Amino acid sequence: MFDGAGGWELIVCDNNSTDRTAEIARAAGAQVVFEPHNQISRARNRGAAAATGEWLLFVDADSCPSAGLLGELRAAIEASKCLAGGSVIAADSDSLVFRVGIRIWNAISRINRWGAGSFIFCERAAFIELAGFSEDLYASEELDFFQRAKALARRRGRNILILQAHPLHTSDRKVRLYSLRELLGFLGTMVLHPRRALRNPSDCRPWYDGRR
Repeated sequence: MFDGAGGWELIVCDNNSTDRTAEIARAAGAQVVFEPHNQISRARNRGAAAATGEWLLFVDADSCPSAGLLGELRAAIEASKCLAGGSVIAADSDSLVFRVGIRIWNAISRINRWGAGSFIFCERAAFIELAGFSEDLYASEELDFFQRAKALARRRGRNILILQAHPLHTSDRKVRLYSLRELLGFLGTMVLHPRRALRNPSDCRPWYDGRR
C-alpha cells in the first residue's frame, strides 16, 4: 500500500499457509491478516480491507518487484493520470514453454491493458467502488477486475497503465511442478468451460491443489 505522501504500509495476508509465513512477515515489520477461505480473490480483498492508504499494490508471494519497478510505480502514481495498472513480467527460466508463454502474455497485457495477477496496483477509492476482486472466481480474477477498471477509468478520464521499464521477476514453479500435458488439460478446460471452471477450485488445480 502507498499512501500518496511517500510512505508504504506492508500487509501480508496469510491464506492458510503451512510454513512460517506469518512469523517471518511479522518479524519483518509487516501487518499480518488472516483469510480462512482458500481463494486468491478473498485473500487480496482481505489484505485491501486492512489497508489505510490512498493506493493499493498487490504482489504475489512468489514474485519479487525490484526497486526500479517500485520507483516506476511511484512516478506513475504521482503523475495522477492512471487509475490502476500492472507490470510486464520477466522470464527468468530455463523452460522454453515458460519463456514463450511470458512473451505472449506480455504482448496481450500491453494491448489489452490487463495486469498480471502477480503485480496489480489501484487507487483505493476506485478499488472500493469496483467492489474489489470477484469472489465468484477462483482464477482469472485479475482479468475480470481490469475489465471493470477500464470502464471506470474511461468514465473518469483516467487510464490503465502497464509498466514496462522494470519487468516483474516471478517464479516459473508451475511449469516445473506440472507436466505440459497437465497444463494443456487445465487450459483446455478453461477454454471449453470457462464459466464453470473459473468458479470451481477443483478445476483450478494449479492454484489450489497445494503442490509446491
